Amino acid sequence: MEYSKKDLFRHVGSLQQLIYSRPVRFQEGRSEGMNAYEVKCGDLFFHAAADKCLDISDLSYKGMNMTFLSKPGLIGRNAWDTAGAEAQRSIMCGLFFTCGLENICAPCTVEGKNYPMHGRLRTTPAEHCSSDVIIGEDGAKVVLTAEVREAELFGENLVLRRRIETELGKNSILLTDEIENQSFREEPFMLMYHCNMGYPFLNESSEVFLPSLEVKGREGFSEKHKDKWNIMEAPVDNAEEYVFFHKLASDSDNNTMALIVNNERSVGLTIEFGMDNLPWFTEWKSVCSGDYVMGLEPANVTPYNREAHLWEGDLKKIAPFEKKSFSLRFTVVDGEEEINPAKNRIKNLIQRRDI
Repeated sequence: MEYSKKDLFRHVGSLQQLIYSRPVRFQEGRSEGMNAYEVKCGDLFFHAAADKCLDISDLSYKGMNMTFLSKPGLIGRNAWDTAGAEAQRSIMCGLFFTCGLENICAPCTVEGKNYPMHGRLRTTPAEHCSSDVIIGEDGAKVVLTAEVREAELFGENLVLRRRIETELGKNSILLTDEIENQSFREEPFMLMYHCNMGYPFLNESSEVFLPSLEVKGREGFSEKHKDKWNIMEAPVDNAEEYVFFHKLASDSDNNTMALIVNNERSVGLTIEFGMDNLPWFTEWKSVCSGDYVMGLEPANVTPYNREAHLWEGDLKKIAPFEKKSFSLRFTVVDGEEEINPAKNRIKNLIQRRDI
């Protein structure tokens, strides 16, 4: 839906009826003291956790939750955030959490140095945070910005500059990241966006659509079930997780997308990204009761830990003062008139590769 500035002000007293961004601070339990931004933009509602890399910890559409929140719930900064496998007690999931920048997967120890599960960036508080509602002649949008620094004495000095924007009436969130190496040495560089869908958007009617040219299971158990990578069954008590690696097709600009659809509600979510900087894609599927989640994960390297990349000799690097840019767009598609074009775009990506 398109909005004009005058039309908006004709219909509301305060624009906060439709769109706002508010700094909030949680005050109880594990979330005690966590700073975030609460954002409403038309039918979208979400929180961006300023104390957790400005990652988006939840997303609702027309009051329906779309994302997965892990059992511990919302969590502020804790002592165990970067303590090996204990890090699982601080992974909230949400619409996405940022994995990296020295490790993106399982914890490992290399040359006596510990690299925590999914890296340190996801638990690093943001700095220079700002929030604004920008009103133009043709509508309004929310813009959040921040810097997040991963640094160590005699070690790395990497800064992430993040921008999140959402425009009234578009049902879309654009994430734009720039990462700069501000040290005087080349640094290892790993990045993955861990995007997580949950109930009630995710249920046994949900289906995943990818321009997948090839799919492989991470291990034997997943490989045996790869024919069901695109469907979500009902919860099963104590079920094992599945992990699938996909080779995706892209368009002439090397852009691609993922789509997950709740067929029962006729609502979907697309994730669009460029494969120039995010060429690897992992699907994490868990039908386990209490851990019921679908993860869709673009990355700049294969989803293994730092140690595995050293073994393979393919650890990515970023040069001194080099900058790298990344973007993801999340868009809710509502009804067959919006879902079908998204499906067709994915079909066209596959057919283009087949030519």
